[in-house]
Amino acid sequence: MLDQKKVDEIKEGAKEKIGLIRTEQDYVNVKALFLGKKGIIAETMKLLPNLPQEERKVLGANINSLKGFIEAEIEKKLAEIKAEEKRKALFEKSIDITMPPKVCHNVGTFHPLSQVQDEIVSIFVGMGFEIAEGPELESDYYNFEALNIPPEHPAREMQDTFYIDEKTLLRTHTSPVQIRYMEKKKPPLRVICPGKVYRRDSDITHSPMFHQIEGFMVDEGVSFANLKGVLTEFLQALYGRNLAVRFRPSYFPFTEPSAEVDIACVVCSGKGCRVCKGTGWLEVLGCGMIHPYLFDVVGYDKEKFSGFAFGLGVERLTMLKFAIDDIRLFYEGNLSFMEQF
Repeated sequence: MLDQKKVDEIKEGAKEKIGLIRTEQDYVNVKALFLGKKGIIAETMKLLPNLPQEERKVLGANINSLKGFIEAEIEKKLAEIKAEEKRKALFEKSIDITMPPKVCHNVGTFHPLSQVQDEIVSIFVGMGFEIAEGPELESDYYNFEALNIPPEHPAREMQDTFYIDEKTLLRTHTSPVQIRYMEKKKPPLRVICPGKVYRRDSDITHSPMFHQIEGFMVDEGVSFANLKGVLTEFLQALYGRNLAVRFRPSYFPFTEPSAEVDIACVVCSGKGCRVCKGTGWLEVLGCGMIHPYLFDVVGYDKEKFSGFAFGLGVERLTMLKFAIDDIRLFYEGNLSFMEQF
């Protein structure tokens, strides 16, 4: 029989059940018991049509009020449970700042190539050079033709290129950045271009992927003496102020005149050893005065401006700096090797 006493009993029972809620699953169970489609409130509402109209009106309002009360109390209990869970989680994850730190014995370091490249860049930036970058996936035009290396030129065979298609390739040097930069900027220029390059070559002194830094300077009155001064200052800053440096005539399609740069052997100090093959000298980079052809390509006045360019391999300089005899050690991820740096 449905009457006010029954409604009050349901309310007391709800209070008791809600008071016992401790987990979210308890919350789900109690909510289903009282407010579910087949819960106590729903079943009680089904009894209303059997009552006289006046009683039905009063008890219907009281049951709806009870439903609202139960909903509010259940949701309040759920909020309390979540707040407590959050408090516990924060407490468990808290850090005791009075505890001594854990001692880490395996401290990471920069890769030797990164160390030397950063040092090289720092030296040139200190001399007023700025840094430029370009795409590793390059066009045949920028990688060869704009640098005075036409399709039939034998220098293309020396590069041994990774071609993607007839007109697209993985750049074989960072020199294309020089053309791209000069197309957009006007002299005076002092620029270095560090980056990865790719060639079909792999042995103890060559890698299919390696790091190169192109550098160039363009202005009025730039001479070979400026080139020698900049590169001598760079090499002595990298290897020591007493380092002997020499320039030998050479050939590159994009410079004229061109030169190879040697330094006194860093192993025997120029006395002659197995590393320098008894000569006392080690080749470290190539350079020269920018060919007038390149100025025509980028639209510079070759009667007004002159410039020099150079290119160096970071792996080569790193191997000499740290007396490393196999370039493959840089890429094998051997911890015993890396920990030396």
